[in-house]
Amino acid sequence: MSYPMPEGEQVRRAIKWISEQLQGNPQQKLWPLINEATTRFDLNPRDAEFLIHFYQKAPAK
Repeated sequence: MSYPMPEGEQVRRAIKWISEQLQGNPQQKLWPLINEATTRFDLNPRDAEFLIHFYQKAPAK
């Protein structure tokens, strides 16, 4: 199933925030960051699901 980029600015801000956190500390666990971003940016369940799938499909470094 394909997940197109949501139109909401909050999701874009959440992705940016998670990416910054991971850059600052690459050893951080992703799930707690996604949970915090969901709360911090007041994301609905659909947007939270998008974040999960977005980071699951992200290429490994």
